[in-house]
Formats: sequence, C-alpha cells, structure tokens
Amino acid sequence: MDSDTIIATAATTIALGSLWVSYTQTRATRLHNRQTVRPLLVMRRVKEREGHEAGLLVINAGLGPAVVTSSVVHLDGEYVGQWNYHTQERVLAPLPVRPKAHSLRPGAAVLAGQSTFLLHLDEFAENQHGWFWDLITRRLVIEIQYESLYGGEDFRATPPLF
Repeated sequence: MDSDTIIATAATTIALGSLWVSYTQTRATRLHNRQTVRPLLVMRRVKEREGHEAGLLVINAGLGPAVVTSSVVHLDGEYVGQWNYHTQERVLAPLPVRPKAHSLRPGAAVLAGQSTFLLHLDEFAENQHGWFWDLITRRLVIEIQYESLYGGEDFRATPPLF
C-alpha cells in the first residue's frame, strides 16, 4: 500500500465518521425539539373544602399545547360515547342538580398552563352533593386522547384511581 491509498482510506473513514456524528446529532436535536413542546394533560378530582367548587379538572402541565384527538366516556363500566354535548346530556340528565360541563371535542387545544373543569359544581356541600363526588370518583371515567403540534403521538389522560 502506498501513502496515497492510506491517506484516501483515512479521509474516507473520517468523512464517514463525521456523517454518522452529524446524523446522530440531528436525530437528538429533533427529539429534543419535540420534547420541548410536549403537552402533558393531567386529570384531577378536586374537592377543597365545604362550600367551594368540586369537580373533574384537566390541567396541561406540559410545555406545549395539547390537541385533543378524541375522548372515551364510560359510565358504570358501560361505553357512553365521546365527551361532547350529546354524551353530557345522557350522563347529566338523571342527576338531581346539573353540574357545569365543558366539552373537549376533537381538534380542541388545551394551551400550556391552562386548566379547565370537565365537570364541576360551584358550591359543593358533602351532605347535599355526595352523589356528585360518587359520580366523578367511581361511576364516570373520561379518557382524553391528545397529541402535540407535531402529531402522531397518541398520548392519553385519565383520572387517577383512588
């Protein structure tokens, strides 16, 4: 082997190594960029104290907006539909007092830091509204599927189990 062949082989090896490092760095940067705008929807049941509001709260604790793709509602273990006006009517119609409700239709965005009640009562009293707490803790399960602005992730948010 002459010196020109050795130099050419070394140059090719260095070029291939540089290409690999560049590819790896680009992939890591792309993943980092996606993580910096990742939404994180968290569902909480809120009941602070007597006479104050109580309900099922959705909070975007992530860094980017959450785009709702769909939702699934189960009442007493039975599938009811998506969390929209018609499902709300089916769930809320037989209740003694109608709680306030907020829909999250497909395409709706929950901005970073935003929180909203899916269901809530303004003035919760344990002796009068125990049925409501039972509804949001035991009987009703709402699952929200969402994604970031990049799309395609299929994230899910459900209330925590007690």
